[in-house]
This record gives sequence, structure tokens and C-alpha cells, in this order.
Amino acid sequence: MIRLTWLQFRFQAAIAVATLAAVAIVLAITGSHLVHLYNTTVANCAAQNDCESATHAFLLNDQFLQSMLGPLLLIVPGLLGIFWGAPLIARELESGTYRLVWNQSISRTRWLAIKLGLVALASMVVAGLISLMVTWWSSPFDRINKDRFLPGTFDERGIVALGYALFAFALGVTAGVIIRRTLPAIATTLVAFVFARLAMVFWIRPHLMSPEHLSLPVTASSGLGFGSTNGSGVVTFIADDPRIPNAWVVSNQIADKAGHVASAAVLHQFLQTACPGIGGPPVAGTGSGNHAVANQERFNTCVAKVSANYHLALTYQPANRYWAFQWYETAIFVALALALAGICFWWVRRRLA
Repeated sequence: MIRLTWLQFRFQAAIAVATLAAVAIVLAITGSHLVHLYNTTVANCAAQNDCESATHAFLLNDQFLQSMLGPLLLIVPGLLGIFWGAPLIARELESGTYRLVWNQSISRTRWLAIKLGLVALASMVVAGLISLMVTWWSSPFDRINKDRFLPGTFDERGIVALGYALFAFALGVTAGVIIRRTLPAIATTLVAFVFARLAMVFWIRPHLMSPEHLSLPVTASSGLGFGSTNGSGVVTFIADDPRIPNAWVVSNQIADKAGHVASAAVLHQFLQTACPGIGGPPVAGTGSGNHAVANQERFNTCVAKVSANYHLALTYQPANRYWAFQWYETAIFVALALALAGICFWWVRRRLA
């Protein structure tokens, strides 16, 4: 049975090996160059007092690969579910070849267990190797950007790709077992996998661990600015998310001294009273002489009044929770994959004639 499964799967395996080899060669060549460039420019930029220009120049390297490798780790698990999982059983059910196997003294449980186990292992190996290569290649950029915990980057590093791949594969197999048609199973797998990933990012991951809370002063250097929200024309003040290395800022709100989040209307009313005429920060080089100085002074005075009455109420996940989140999310998708595998075994043993 193992040999039969391998013969049926060898074409897909050959494509996977060739793809992995090609990706490995490209990343090994370009990645070695990036590591050398980082060590010779960015790593010792502090001694030359030129870190800003050094990091900016470094981040411009291999921009095409930077833009491609992230989505690659988001796409690969879904492709494994679509092209390896969905047809695995559905194709046999469509053609009726499963009956021949069952008449050769091979039980349904053994038949499904070998097919599931072999291809599931291959799916995890493929996703794991790609994740390992991308994480290594991206490490110099991650040292500079310090944003690997952010939702966009988090999914493209570490071990979560293993869970995604196993879940997508099990989802495809389950869809094929129940629907018994390859193309509808592929479509169902795609829709369900995308929904599951979006649900994890927006609804589940933010609640895996209770976030930390932090109060920070509101200052011009922290990104305080004045403007209207949603094109309403109502002038209020807005603060950018503070820069916390490798942390995930879940929410950033402006609050008063009592800790109450201030609405746009309240902030607008405060500006009308404390800073009449404020509509935006001063622009360097505009105005002439005394007018530009007065504009700058008025802006600084308003910032001081805002800082005295309001602060940033920050909700975030600290950087030291990164691997805990990686393990939790991987465990969730592995558990879902095992549950789907259980459904497959029950369906094959009880419902297939």
C-alpha cells in the first residue's frame, strides 16, 4: 500500500523537490550576499555615525524577492491543500479505483491512514523547508525593521507554516471525501482555507493572550498631528502608533487623565478652546520670517496643552511573546487538522459504500 501511494504521488513529489531546489539555490546565493552586506555596512554603522543612510540603502536590496517571499508562505499551504489534499481521495472516488484496493484485503482504515500519513508528512516538510529558507533569508531585514510580530510578517516566519500546511491538506482531503468530486472539493478547500486564515488573523489571534497596557505621553516627536478624520472636515488631533521593536500594537487610542478614550468630537472641542486656528502642523520652509516663527510657536504651544491633558493608551503584545503565539497558532491548526482527519476516517468507514 505504501508503494502504491508513492507511485500515485511521485509526480507531485518531483515537482515539489524541483521547486524547493530552485528556491534554495536562489535564496542561498542572494541570502549570502545580504548577510555579507549587512555585516559590512549596517552592523558597524554606529561607529561611523551613519546608520540612517546605511539601513535605508540596505533595505533597497532585492526588493523583488522581498515582495515575493512573504506571499509565497501564505500561498504554499493553500496550494498544498488544493492540489495535494482535495484530489487525494476525491480522484479515487470519482474513478472508482478505491473498490479495487478494498478487495485486495486492505482495510479502509489502513488505506486512508497510509495515504493521509504519507502526503501529510510531505506537505509539512515542504512548508517547513520553505519557511526555514524564507526566515533565514529575511533575518537581516528583520533585524532592521523589527516588525516580525506584526500580522503581515508573523504569518511569513517561524513554524506557523507547518500548521497552515497540515490544516490545508486535511481540509482538502475532507472536502474530497465528503463531496466526492475533485473540482468542487478544490473550490471548497480554497474558500474554507481563506476564511480560516482570515478568522485567525482578525478574530482569534488577538485574543490568544491578554495584551499588555501602556500609557505614553503625546508629543510631536511621537507622531502627533492635526487634521480631519474620514474626510469630515472636523479638525482633531491624531497620534501615530509608537515604535516598539518587534512588538504588536493592537490598539492605540488617545485618552484623558482619567483613562477615558476621547472621541473625535471631544478632541475637536478641546482644540477649539485651547488651540483656535490649529489645522495642521507647520511645514518647514513655508511662510516668511516672523510668520513662520509664529506658526511654529503656536504649534508648539498647542502640543504642550494637548500633552498636559491627554496621553496614549496603548494595547500591545510584547516581543517576548512572539514564540508563544507561534506555538499556540500552530497547535490550533494542527488540532483542527487532526479533527478533520478524524472526520475523514469516520466518513470512509461509515458512509462510503
